[in-house]
Amino acid sequence: MHNSSMNPALSSPIFSVQGLSKSYGSSIVVNDLSFDIAPGECLGVIGPNGAGKTTTIRMCLGLTAPDTGSISYFPAPGTAGPALNMPQDALAIKERLGIVSQFDSLDPDFSCAENLLVFGRYFGMKDALIEERIPKLLEFAALTHKADAKLSELSGGMKRRLSLARALVNDPQLLLLDEPTTGLDPQARHLMWERLQRLLQQGKSILLTTHFMDEAERLCNRLLVLDHGKKMTEGTPHQLIADHLEPDVVEVYGAGALALADSALKHMAARTEISGETVFFYTQDAKPLLTALNDYPLLRTLHRPANLEDLFLKLTGRQIREGA
Repeated sequence: MHNSSMNPALSSPIFSVQGLSKSYGSSIVVNDLSFDIAPGECLGVIGPNGAGKTTTIRMCLGLTAPDTGSISYFPAPGTAGPALNMPQDALAIKERLGIVSQFDSLDPDFSCAENLLVFGRYFGMKDALIEERIPKLLEFAALTHKADAKLSELSGGMKRRLSLARALVNDPQLLLLDEPTTGLDPQARHLMWERLQRLLQQGKSILLTTHFMDEAERLCNRLLVLDHGKKMTEGTPHQLIADHLEPDVVEVYGAGALALADSALKHMAARTEISGETVFFYTQDAKPLLTALNDYPLLRTLHRPANLEDLFLKLTGRQIREGA
């Protein structure tokens, strides 16, 4: 389901982070983190609250200074590696970046079209060029009919799409998206996903942080799982699921379900986990377990393949973190 129009591994990276670390007092927020993004690739960074995702993005944007490590962008023609370094070359880098932060920074005094125009001026673009791009950007954001509308007239989904359109004013090669669909209803999220997939098909690269595993599975070529500031694992969604999880999951819930975690049924699974009122049985073959569960007609069961949610929970735990 994720974009696979090219093999990013064959390309030199458009963006490279090496040995990045950041501490505040005795608290290590990012711990020796390294990763690359290839042209046309979407790399997803997933992890619980406090994992270090936003601090990593802030360092990549030059907003927070790393204690150690290097952040480099955009290979120069004819060279093997990226040529621009953050923060030394921040202005040159940001001319070729598109940024959508967790929180909208749109100007409420301006219409949709005016927000795009004013933002384009930050890049030193001539008004004529920006105005030429505005109709296509509004069309991309499905906001053509809202060109003259003020922000107070827009839904949350419309504002997020306008933020994405604004990030495209300068025709960036790389987009940094920090939880771009948080707070959106399912329909608005699906529309945002369709727009992001369109950008990937155009050959743009994306660094995406997200809490939504379905989003990560749809959009990302590769995933980096971050916890306590450290890279836990990295790979394609399919590869990570195959490497870390049993293929079948049986969820059991209802009155008395939790007792099954310590019953004879647990020996029919490779491992069991409890979250809330649900018991999760992870198994190579669910048939014997499903047959045994016929003896518990009052319990509800769900049999499904393992997914990224299972991976996330196995690697980072089922406890809700402070601030979640």
